[in-house]
Amino acid sequence: MTTAPAAPDPTMEAIGRAVAEGRTGDVLSARRKLLDLWTEIGVTGDPLHRCSLAHYLADLYEDPAQALAWNIRALDAADATTEQRAQEHHAGLRIAGFYPSLHLNLADDYRRLGSFDAAAEHLDAAGEHAPHLPRDAYGDSLRTALHEVAEAVSRRDTGRRPSAPGPTG
Repeated sequence: MTTAPAAPDPTMEAIGRAVAEGRTGDVLSARRKLLDLWTEIGVTGDPLHRCSLAHYLADLYEDPAQALAWNIRALDAADATTEQRAQEHHAGLRIAGFYPSLHLNLADDYRRLGSFDAAAEHLDAAGEHAPHLPRDAYGDSLRTALHEVAEAVSRRDTGRRPSAPGPTG
């Protein structure tokens, strides 16, 4: 998005800093910071905060079972996030745009765990939400990942995708 947030949000800023740290290679520190934030937010805290944090934290786990737990939390929090809350954070943000990525991540986790039927269900859900993807590099990357995961499911492949976000082992 190109528009600025409606107001500073210290929690989202802290999440962003931890995510950036994880992307530069300090996965353990980033994970610790996000887990500390999760404790502060709490399981009934702001759903936008919980969704964002859980979504990014899942990427910091190589183990698909651990990632799955966080991706389920992210989807549950997205379901509790209102459009009004999303737009309070960022005027152009739409919660519907979260679902392709959330379902993609769940499909990939289930696939890696060998639960191919569950993976296919989430691929279908991601496909239903795919029209909400932007026509840009981000949207293209998600469409590509959806195709990769679908192909891996059809092959019954449980290996990690080379293009998957997060640590590599």
